[in-house]
Amino acid sequence: MSLNETLEAVRLASRKLALLDTTKINEVLMAVADAAIENTEKILGANVFDLERMDISNPKYDRLKLTAQRISDIASDIRNVASLPSPLGNILYEDVRPNGLKIKKVSVPFGVIGVIYEARPNVSFDVFSLCMKSGSACILKGGSDAYNSNKTIVDVIKDVLCKFGVDTNIVTLLPTDRETTTELLHANGYVDLIIPRGSSNLINYVRAEATVPVIETGAGICHTYFDLAGDIAIGTGIINNAKTRRVSVCNALDCLLIHTDRLSDLPQLCSQLSSSNVIIYADKASYEALKGFYPSELLQQATPSSFGTEFLDYKMAIKTVSSIDEAINHIYKYSSKHSECIVTEDRKAAEYFRRAVDAACVYVNAPTSFTDGAQFGLGAEIGISTQKLHARGPMGLKEITTYKWLIDGNGQIRK
Repeated sequence: MSLNETLEAVRLASRKLALLDTTKINEVLMAVADAAIENTEKILGANVFDLERMDISNPKYDRLKLTAQRISDIASDIRNVASLPSPLGNILYEDVRPNGLKIKKVSVPFGVIGVIYEARPNVSFDVFSLCMKSGSACILKGGSDAYNSNKTIVDVIKDVLCKFGVDTNIVTLLPTDRETTTELLHANGYVDLIIPRGSSNLINYVRAEATVPVIETGAGICHTYFDLAGDIAIGTGIINNAKTRRVSVCNALDCLLIHTDRLSDLPQLCSQLSSSNVIIYADKASYEALKGFYPSELLQQATPSSFGTEFLDYKMAIKTVSSIDEAINHIYKYSSKHSECIVTEDRKAAEYFRRAVDAACVYVNAPTSFTDGAQFGLGAEIGISTQKLHARGPMGLKEITTYKWLIDGNGQIRK
């Protein structure tokens, strides 16, 4: 079957999916969650095959790795999606015009959503569950490093769809070659939306190449600013959690900004990082403040490239600033507009930071590690949008629907 024939089959399947009732959609999703648990060993076996081909020191390794607990968590996320209200058919606006026309703006499926992603096999489950619940077929374009994991996951999903008599083309895994990616990006008339998830190189390529509409998700260069009025206990916990909870994801901390008058507290703020062997790239002032308190083998002098880098590893930069405005200016220069945080007990400083920082998610006294669809109550996420059109931040069910206008008349004629 040619790629165009495959895409046409997905497009036709999306039309059938749009007519499925919510009860059946939820039954399918619950069955997929059960099947994920039942097929844990099968999925992990395929995942091991993929892991064996990747260097364990590769930052993508943790993203690629599945465990029984991670599959259990994925199943829980699918059940959460099933339990959420349908995002379809919601009246977003309605009016009765002076001439009697009744006008409604109603949420509807996108149709066909293509997702291009790298070493994250969990995305296959997440995207399917969110797309099915929101009435859209999904085309999955995973990377070669996770192909066996993705194929096994999609096979498990398709087995469930067959049992329920649902067109299995509503979830389709494409080959991993670059030529297929290029064709997908130009599949106008077949695909309604492309969502890239992965490195900045992938996102930039998709943005530059695609003629199908794109929502950018991914690169997270995240900062935490420890303010003059920051609480040291709160700051210590936030910095450690944001940096070490899971270093390979986009909400992990990359750069700590600290007010120069709080440099004496820096050893305490970084005290928990050494147990995770976090390498710190410190500017001159913060280097001197940490010297003798932080393991010398983990402390290095920062270079210009230390800032504006998404490390995806046990590494972090530190920049000393003399004011909240200097911190904000640094963020403006280096941020990817993903997630930013301030630690402060000064409410005026907190509100100023919130208003001044341009990012999808802005935190006060909480780590950027919370930027996640499930943590935001969205059930799961299809990505974190770092742009401003249509969707921004965690993209759940509502963010992957569009709308149409419904107009009722009784014979009105426009003059």
